[in-house]
Amino acid sequence: MTTSGLTTEQLTSFHQNGYLIIRNALHPSTVTSLLNETNSLLTNFPLADHPLTRFSTGEKTDHVGDEYFLTSGDKIRFFFEEDAFDSAGNLTKPKEKAVNKIGHGLHTQSAPFAHLIDGPALRQAGEVSPADVARSLGYKDPRCLQSMVICKQPEIGGAVPPHQDSTFLYTDPPSATGFWYALEDATLENGCLSFLPGSHRWAAVEKRLVRKEGGVGTEMVDNTGRRFLGEAGVRGDVDGEYVPGEVKAGDLVLIHGNLLHKSERNTSLKGRIIYTFHIIEAEGTEYDGRNWLQPPEGGFTKLYS
Repeated sequence: MTTSGLTTEQLTSFHQNGYLIIRNALHPSTVTSLLNETNSLLTNFPLADHPLTRFSTGEKTDHVGDEYFLTSGDKIRFFFEEDAFDSAGNLTKPKEKAVNKIGHGLHTQSAPFAHLIDGPALRQAGEVSPADVARSLGYKDPRCLQSMVICKQPEIGGAVPPHQDSTFLYTDPPSATGFWYALEDATLENGCLSFLPGSHRWAAVEKRLVRKEGGVGTEMVDNTGRRFLGEAGVRGDVDGEYVPGEVKAGDLVLIHGNLLHKSERNTSLKGRIIYTFHIIEAEGTEYDGRNWLQPPEGGFTKLYS
């Protein structure tokens, strides 16, 4: 573990591959605290007034085109697995076993999750500080703009097709980086992430998820802005071999916003709870007013005070 940013070797690996696994980034006690918070949120949210919004990272976007999703950036909201419903629209699992994700403002609305962007507290605890990592990556004014728990529920946890985070969190030029924490072991059996190494250097951000005209609903549109951070380098094969990233609880995965990555269905009886947040660069980039996620009053959360 490093508590002062990334080493030269880690930076080289990240720039070459587009992702980096940092082992034991969190203490077991922190992982336990985050899991306890997650279980409390899953158990205690009211179902009676919930719109039963479903979530998928695929091409279908109508299901996220509602007020509940579009206004979730500074709130804690719950989104269900597509396969958690029967043909009549009724849940087939207890609610705590049917949620796909909790998002998108955990980093401001939940003290245990806010801890993970508290640089001084993390350094004092000997845990990896995202602020220090961001400095290592060259960020001038990094902002945390969304956070979420992804549950990948036993037996019904859906596959996530190959995608780039910059499609959903676009700046011009692209600047997103994901911090992905395993709160439970993520394995081939329960749907760990897989990466197409180096694809961040040749896979352009060709599409963007934006709000439809009038601000109601979302749609995928062609990206007419810059598609890379800097110049595109070597060309690669979009059908190339993905590398699985099996991790243990407490490990951190850094993911470049342009990197192609995916995960398979969880058909096992073992869950796979993770926590992830994303940062963008606020200095020298443009954040489009059409992006599905718009900044709350006061703006996105600064990593540097």
